[in-house]
Parts: sequence; C-alpha cells; structure tokens
Amino acid sequence: MPDTFHNYINGAWMPAAGGELHENANPADIRELVSVHSRGGRGDAFAAVEAAKKAFPSWRDAPAPARGEYLARAAALLRERADNIGRDFTREEGKTLREARGETLRAAQIFDFFAGEGRRVGGRTFAADGRDTFLYTLREPLGVVALVTPWNFPVAIPAWKLAPALVAGNTVVLKPATNTPLTAVRLFECLADAGLPVGVANLVYGPGAELGDVFCESEDVKAISFTGSSEVGKGLAAKAHQRLVKVQLELGGKNPLILADDGDLERAVAYAADGAFGSTGQKCTATSRAIVPRGRLEEFAAKLGAAAKRIVVGNGLRDDVDMGPLVDAASLERVLNYIEVGKKEGATPACGGRRLDDGELAHGFFVEPTVFVGVTAEMTIWREEIFGPVLAVATYDDFDEAIALANDTAYGLSATLVTKSLRRAMRYIKQIEAGVVHVNSPTVGAACHVPFGGYKESSSGSREQGQEALEFFTQLKTVYLDI
Repeated sequence: MPDTFHNYINGAWMPAAGGELHENANPADIRELVSVHSRGGRGDAFAAVEAAKKAFPSWRDAPAPARGEYLARAAALLRERADNIGRDFTREEGKTLREARGETLRAAQIFDFFAGEGRRVGGRTFAADGRDTFLYTLREPLGVVALVTPWNFPVAIPAWKLAPALVAGNTVVLKPATNTPLTAVRLFECLADAGLPVGVANLVYGPGAELGDVFCESEDVKAISFTGSSEVGKGLAAKAHQRLVKVQLELGGKNPLILADDGDLERAVAYAADGAFGSTGQKCTATSRAIVPRGRLEEFAAKLGAAAKRIVVGNGLRDDVDMGPLVDAASLERVLNYIEVGKKEGATPACGGRRLDDGELAHGFFVEPTVFVGVTAEMTIWREEIFGPVLAVATYDDFDEAIALANDTAYGLSATLVTKSLRRAMRYIKQIEAGVVHVNSPTVGAACHVPFGGYKESSSGSREQGQEALEFFTQLKTVYLDI
C-alpha cells in the first residue's frame, strides 16, 4: 500500500476534516497506485485561509530580502531532490522523466529569480509640483491569496505563482490539481524544510468547485490566481467578481506555427513535432495548428509524419520513451473523440489517430502522435483546444491569408513563424494576436524572467513570471509627503 499524504495547514500535515481519501494512480499503468491523499473540503479550505490570515502580519513586515532567502533555500532543496521529485512526478502525471526532472529544475530557477526580486520589490519616485513635496509610490502585499493550479505543469506553475506572491509579502493557500497531488506535496516539503514560517504557505487538496467556492466567498481572500480550462476559469472569475476580488486567469491556447515560403522546412518540422507532441501535447502553449504554403504541404506532411512515427510512446520512466500517456481516462476519451470528429468533418489523418493499447501499453492512456491535413478553418479540430498530441495542418496562398488564419481563433497565447526574412518576421510580430511570440523557435517554452500570458481568451491580461508577476500580487499606494 502506498504512503498517505495530508494537507499542509498552519505548518503541519493534517488529515482532511471529513476523513476522505483519494487514490492516485499511474496513467501509464493504472494498476499501480502511486499515493493516497486526504481529500479536503470546505472546512479544510477555511482553516487554511485562517492560518494564512494569522501569519500575514508578521510575514508582511519581514524585509523582502529576508522573504527571498526562504525561496533561495527552497530552490536549493528542489535541485537536490530533482531526481526523486521527477520520478514521483512522472508516475502520477505521465511526462517522461527527462521532462519531469527538467520542470523541477525550472521551478528551482523560478524560486531563485524571485529570491533576487526580494531586493527589488518597491515603488517609484516622481518629480512633484511643490518645492517641499516628496512624491512616491509603495508596492504593498494584498494579504491572503489563493492559487489554483493545473496538472500539466504540477511543479513549475505552482512555483511561478507561489514565488512572486510570497516575496511580495502575501500569505497563500494553494489548491493543486486532482491528478497531481504528490508533486505539490514534494514542493511544499521543500518550502517547509527551507524553514518557511508557520501559516505562510498552505496546501489543500480537494475538489476544485468546492474549494474554489471557499476562495470566492471568504472575505479574507484578497486575490485568486488560476490556471486551467477556460470554462472553469470564467466561472470562478464570475463568482469572485461579486466581491470585487482581484482575479488572474491563464487559460487555453490554440497556437499556430506558420511556415513561410522561404522558411527552413527541417526547422519547421522539428518545431512542429516538439510543440505538438512534447509532453503529449498537454501544454497551453502546444502547437495545435500548422499553416503552410500550399506548394509545400506534401513535403511538410511527409517529413512531419516520419518524425511522428519515430516517436517512442510508453511509460515515461523508460529511458527510450519520447512521449508518455495522457493524464487520465477522460483526457484519452476527449482526444480520441476529437480525432473521430476530425475524420467525420473531412480532415485526413497523415499519421496516427489510434489509441495504443498493445502489450505494456494496455493499462495506460496512450494515443499515437496524430497529424491531420486537409483541414479548414471551419473544422472543430482547427477551432477547439484538444490538449493532446494532435496537429491540424491548413494551407495558404499568400502571407496575409496565413496571418488571418493564425489570428482566427478565440485564443491568443503563443505563436511562431519560420522564416529567413527579417521584413516578414517584423510584419508578423506586429500583426500576430498572441502574448508570446516566437520567430524560428517552437511555440512552447517560457523563460522565467520575462512576462508570460496571452491575448483574448487565453488570459485575463495580467502577466505571470518576470517582474510583471509582482504587479498582480501587490497594490500601489501613492504618497505625498510634504516636508
């Protein structure tokens, strides 16, 4: 029987008040039980908020550089434990061990960056009209903030929310995704072992709707940062706005790769394969659409299909595996349904399109890397986020049409252009409707020291990561000091 893990409230690992437990299975082989977790409810969430509220005054008053030192110590622990954390991560989420370990090291990098921001948190000074007036702003913490994070980046996304929130002087309650509670536990073990004061950071595992309602209702929660599906995020925001609570949303993406007439075909194929099939396509920045010149379609599809067929699918703990399973049965069903819809609407699978369930794959949620050609802008697989290893390919006749196809979506998170023309690149940068813009690199990937977020329905507008992340987790006070 695997170990049982509890919620982390007020500096202690505490069983859920209702005594309920959740079994956490391996998506590569559901016969393997990875861990068991206390399933928190409203009472647990309110207790976590109360603990954070109690801890806030002393944490707020601590010097920001001192707050950053806790993050630096936690970063060192993440690096020391990266192999073990990565293994647990792979077993409960399905990513390859290489990806899971890399994400753990990225979380350490995020903590290190914001540890340094502890020496830069502050306001600005301004020239005043009066001779004896000192005019300046202060950037102050909000109080208790609630963080709701997804399963697809179960250590990096909690880290990039926790780090700016904490260094800015807030106290936090984190609700991790249902599918990846153990990775969140490992992250909080690092924070606890780094000596983070009691109540400053709290972890409550449980159903999103129930715990989210607590965050929306509690007068002590001053802000909510959410990453997840558009439907859930919009619903949470609607409830929170009834109290005028500050809300940050990072939602979906339908990210395009444009191959220009002069673009390097080999690069485009490599970027498309990386973006569409890395992490089993379960990234908000995944390449979901490819837009290629009509005359280059045949060669692009052939080379991409060959690249897809070379991908080894299996248990992410194996060294030779390139792509792991989808995270759960519901995800597998959704992706397979989209594949069938694509076929029915007239798109042609250039490769893939099947569930993989032979041999050691029989007890996991595996699907082939899939490429559709003959896709038009009206098709479902072109318009809706699939969140799996499925790439839809459409063609264009001139560059204006390519840009229009790329922008014809409700989302605007990430995009890339493959070209050798600086003029075309600058035109694309100006016209593309996306918050993260790549030229000659994949749509995936985000440096921790620059802002991350999207246009349109991909984001609420406020950015995560980089110095801009501190804007959401602080409020400004303008001071007129007459001497």
